[in-house]
Amino acid sequence: MTKKAEAEDSVLIDAAKTIGTAAGKIAALVGLDAPPRKPSAPKVPKLKKKNKSRLPRREKKALKKAASLKS
Repeated sequence: MTKKAEAEDSVLIDAAKTIGTAAGKIAALVGLDAPPRKPSAPKVPKLKKKNKSRLPRREKKALKKAASLKS
């Protein structure tokens, strides 16, 4: 963007901030309160690691083969 466009944007941003603060002050004087915020969701703990050991592929295949021969 050009410097002129950036200057226009900053002027608009400053004007919006000024209007917002003025509106907030007026609302506070009138007695309007902001709606209550919702409580944030409780944090979910991380899953615990399992201490279960896995069989290597060859042992697993051998066990499967032995089980199929029995039946």
